[in-house]
Amino acid sequence: MIRILIADDHAVVREGIKQIIMDCPDMVVGGEATNGHEVLDEISKNKYDVVVLDISMPGASGLDILKQIHKDYANLPVLIFSMHPEEHYAIRALKAGASGYLSKERGPEELITALQKIVKGGKYISSILAEKLADHVKSNGLIEPHETLSDREYQIMHLLARGKRVKDIAKLLYLSPKTISTYRFRIFAKMDMNSNEELTRYMIDNDLFA
Repeated sequence: MIRILIADDHAVVREGIKQIIMDCPDMVVGGEATNGHEVLDEISKNKYDVVVLDISMPGASGLDILKQIHKDYANLPVLIFSMHPEEHYAIRALKAGASGYLSKERGPEELITALQKIVKGGKYISSILAEKLADHVKSNGLIEPHETLSDREYQIMHLLARGKRVKDIAKLLYLSPKTISTYRFRIFAKMDMNSNEELTRYMIDNDLFA
């Protein structure tokens, strides 16, 4: 029996995944988590065969948790299941140790397929992500400005470009406003920009909005 840990801060998403898993006789949801601390606590106390992990959760981001899981439990496969399209976060997730990446817009059958594949030691990527990876290889080493950002900087760039204020981002990520301001400064420096409006235009031009 494949034991699954569902990590998502939205109850409706967790319930939806459980309903899908109920139709699979060889799978069972063994636990749930709503933030990064609960994820690591569950893994330390119980045995799981796979983790279904969201990127956007309170406190530490899903990518931060993914890196910690990969460091401490290298053999535990993690499927990133996110509202963000594959082309936005998937490459970062795979580099951080994910065994697969799936958008929440995909159908139930694809979620099951992805879980079955990564539990057997494989990697799961969608056809869209496969094309993105191919384009990434063809770029001859050229790096886009947003690809120079750290995972946290990339996350904050998205929030700034959506009009979120520094204090709102700080509250959302459980960080101080001063820390967010420091990240904002670094983002502007790396992107060679001076305003949130420039970030927003860049994201629109490069189709980075979900």
